[in-house]
Amino acid sequence: MPVPRPRAFVRKCFLVLASLITLSLVNTPARAADQPEFVHDGTLTVCTNPTLPPMTFVNGTDATAMAGVDMDLAQALARYWNVKLVTTPMDFVGLFPSLAAQRCGMVISGIIKLPEREKNFDAITYLDTALVVVARAGTPRITSMADLSGKAVAVQSGTSYAARIGRENDLLVAAGHAPITIQQYPTEDEVVQQVLIGRVFAFASQDVELYFRQKQLHGKVNIILEPDYPEYRNFAIYIRKNAHDRQSVESAIATLETSGTIAAIKKKWAIGDNGRDAFTQPAQAPGFRWATFLSALGSGAFLRGALITLSVAVLSHLTAIVISVPMAITLNGPDSILKQALRVYVSIFRGAPTLLQLLFIWNALPQFFPVFREEWFTPFLATWLSLSINESAYQVEINRAALSAVDKGQEQAADALGMNRRQVYFHVIFPQALRIALPPTINEFINLLKTTSLASVISLQELLSVTQIQVARTFEFTEYYAAALVYYLAMVFFFLFVQKRVERRFAWADRHKASANEP
Repeated sequence: MPVPRPRAFVRKCFLVLASLITLSLVNTPARAADQPEFVHDGTLTVCTNPTLPPMTFVNGTDATAMAGVDMDLAQALARYWNVKLVTTPMDFVGLFPSLAAQRCGMVISGIIKLPEREKNFDAITYLDTALVVVARAGTPRITSMADLSGKAVAVQSGTSYAARIGRENDLLVAAGHAPITIQQYPTEDEVVQQVLIGRVFAFASQDVELYFRQKQLHGKVNIILEPDYPEYRNFAIYIRKNAHDRQSVESAIATLETSGTIAAIKKKWAIGDNGRDAFTQPAQAPGFRWATFLSALGSGAFLRGALITLSVAVLSHLTAIVISVPMAITLNGPDSILKQALRVYVSIFRGAPTLLQLLFIWNALPQFFPVFREEWFTPFLATWLSLSINESAYQVEINRAALSAVDKGQEQAADALGMNRRQVYFHVIFPQALRIALPPTINEFINLLKTTSLASVISLQELLSVTQIQVARTFEFTEYYAAALVYYLAMVFFFLFVQKRVERRFAWADRHKASANEP
């Protein structure tokens, strides 16, 4: 048996020891002191938008089961810090306000590192990317953004693309050319749809997000330009400004890079040069997929989304009615300080957009009252509160008109019979006012039912939010939109049926009909 030479033996031992030390550094979870301060109670909270495959999306019919590059990276970070991961899905425009309101520790959602965003947040890069301009298949390539002069380009709202194209427009206008027409849509799949249906000439997005749509788009689009924008070359994790937290995240990302974890994630989701083939593989797209449509109609995700939509609409409207009745009586009464205050209340909540009120309650309220950052204040509760306040400002006008329409002689007659005020309202005025207020109240409720879709901004998984998530996952938008339409129509028709039944029930209160039946 050969005996190893001493120098070679020592070198081998050193290499083995160095490998063991490196491996232990990679696989050992970070110490508590290395954890960022936004990790609380052993939990890492992440806000993300689940409509950006392959970065973050719902990879199945369960709307709560998210997958993608960002989710794998978040899981890796949670393992590194030895904590539990909790993700909060929401609309793209709600990500940074939620981060500022401390509703989550970090935002990971395929977001570009931009200097404008770094004024308010720290950004740590984790993946290379590039901005691309995409048009329908067969469109010739262009050489610069100036070639888009006079054409319409779609971008996702809340992103920085509109501002970047705006700077291109300044140059075009200065050179005497027509500017690019910018159209903004709330989700990326809606942006892509505008090109597919021919409403816009092209759209702007990131390359890796488009490569994933190889099977979804069936070769219907192709890249026509890759503008050289240095500021669009990196995806970044965003956190609130904190030097220690930034160092912790940077150290974790560096360790995951060294261990090959990030490379494995990129390989899993086919991120690389091969992704470019997505635009060179034409395939025949099937027509309307009845199987997808029928599956969506009976899926648990759609049923749950419809139930949430219905619940928040019914609860909000009932609360609004309860609030608005005493308000209407006060506003119909004599002048007082309370009446003036109620007029201001109605003016403010009828004048401000419903979406703004929802965002204010969800994201701005915690800035003044930290108790609203706690887990008890859920998106459902915030939506209920916001829509109840907003709806009461409209419902009070309906109630005022209905109460004023009741003949004063009815009230005087009741007084003459010796009824007290409670008996007058409950036995004489309210029954007649209810019949008058019912049709506009039902119409208001139907409008409220559709307004609940705004709650997707603050991560409430109502019906339209579930629909958008499934469209982003499969790009079968016609089938999923049709299924959502069936659900909305079913709910509206049901309440219209209820309206007819209730109107028939209160027909006796119609004093004109009552007079017509008199002998």
